[in-house]
Amino acid sequence: MADWLAALDRRAELRARAGLTRTLRPRAAGDAVVDLAGNDYLGLATHPEVTAAAARALSGYGLGATGSRLVRGSTDAHHALEDTLADWLGTDRALVFSSGYLANLAAVRGVVQPRTLLVSDAHNHASLIDGCRISGAETVVTPHADIDAVAAALAAAPGRPAVVVTESVFSVDGDLAPLAALHAVARRHGALLLVDDAHALGVTGPAGAGGVAAAGLSGEPDVVVTATLSKALGGAGGVVAGPAEFVRHLVETGRTFIFDTALPPAVAAGVAAAARLARAGDDLRAELADRAALAVRRLGAAGLTVSAPDAAVVSVTAPSPEAATAWAADCRDRGVAVGCFRPPSTPDSRSRLRLTISAGVARADYERALDVIVECAPVSARSEPVLRAPQSRTEVAR
Repeated sequence: MADWLAALDRRAELRARAGLTRTLRPRAAGDAVVDLAGNDYLGLATHPEVTAAAARALSGYGLGATGSRLVRGSTDAHHALEDTLADWLGTDRALVFSSGYLANLAAVRGVVQPRTLLVSDAHNHASLIDGCRISGAETVVTPHADIDAVAAALAAAPGRPAVVVTESVFSVDGDLAPLAALHAVARRHGALLLVDDAHALGVTGPAGAGGVAAAGLSGEPDVVVTATLSKALGGAGGVVAGPAEFVRHLVETGRTFIFDTALPPAVAAGVAAAARLARAGDDLRAELADRAALAVRRLGAAGLTVSAPDAAVVSVTAPSPEAATAWAADCRDRGVAVGCFRPPSTPDSRSRLRLTISAGVARADYERALDVIVECAPVSARSEPVLRAPQSRTEVAR
């Protein structure tokens, strides 16, 4: 009976040898660490209007939703949030889930019908990958941001329903997908476009409406948008937005919606307040763009290999998983939290530090954090800088 536990221990030992051990590190409320690892891009998680809205709903509804959305879990707070998000994103309707992961599973499964072909970008998030797998549909994985490869995959399946699946801002390197070109190719072949806007919502596009809006695709009948509510909006949950017919289909058939306890009403109310602030937050987006550009200049000047971001994610190449882990630990010991991405979380087997820029961090603390990252960098990480030109600087400035 203990053999399976011994096998797990052996696998853990192999991961440790490869520098791939993962560790949970609890943090206290209000700790003094400079956070360049979390996803609170606009600093709204602790905004007084957001926490006040959540507190009012907490007092009125209690701690949880007490049931799934189709039983007793739908509240006025959920419907108000859905209306707010649909209006912001420019879609017919929006449907809120308890996590962005579950929203992506539902969206991918929801667009699949018999004989559907899914064309998925090689750098897509795990939730999209799992959605493709769970759907049971044939999936073709195309090289990252390769329009010609997407066109070829669609052309090879004439007459079949097809869906192009992509992120807008990719979570590892922060680069922006060529959404307008992808949509043109998809439409030419009669395919749908499904876009995960998680790292773009609140950060890019007109009034922060995301990458789909920035590409001029809001409200298109052949576009489905998903996003998490836990990044720029500082809360939790996920959303699927698109044509009213598709949202109705998810309400009636989406397993991760039907059989899951609803998002707590207090979180829904807080996220709705955050969405209103984000929509009016052009000054915050300008600050994010300025800080991202500063990170590229400072880290690149130190000889580190840095991705030039299209939004607020900056990745810095590490020479190995072990070096990435040690680098992140050294930064943490000096009061700076950075993301540490290693295989299999990275799509190309390269290890990285990932910096998620936040306008909620004091400017002086942010600049000091960049100095700490440089000072803690392993010697083997320093070389001639290799900067990827962003696809559109205007998207950063918006």
